[in-house]
Amino acid sequence: MWMKLFETNAGLGMFWIRLPLAITMIFHGWEKVKNIPGFIASCDNLGIPPVFAVLAVCGEFLGGIGVLVGLLSRIAAFGVGCTMAVAAVTRHIIPGYGYLMNWHGALPLGAEGFEFHTLAIGMSLGIMFLGAGKFSLDYAIARQLARARRSAPITQRERVPVHI
Repeated sequence: MWMKLFETNAGLGMFWIRLPLAITMIFHGWEKVKNIPGFIASCDNLGIPPVFAVLAVCGEFLGGIGVLVGLLSRIAAFGVGCTMAVAAVTRHIIPGYGYLMNWHGALPLGAEGFEFHTLAIGMSLGIMFLGAGKFSLDYAIARQLARARRSAPITQRERVPVHI
């Protein structure tokens, strides 16, 4: 069971997906961590209960850290993706701001589309499906688990059914 959670490929591609997503989420989350009561009040104005506001802070900040170091990266990416999906729907899609961000400052503050959110969700999905890649703690843990499994006595290994 643990092996499925940590397994990932040995390529470097996912590192380059994780890095910008993690840095962005850590910065977004840190702004909320510095003023959790203010963020909870802001979410309350949108009809989001305080417990979900705290989960959003954890999803962005702690999820960003997990994605950065590649530890439990599938779970961390799930937290980031869920937070971005909720933010896109509640703050950007329902008010009808459209898809594109407010690149030229023509719209009022906070009135931008969900373009950023779709990128973050897509990157999170990639990590959830493919794992964190070679430069991650998940990769190191998976190698340790595989090594321990190979050295375990045959009676302790999982029995694989043979179909004839």
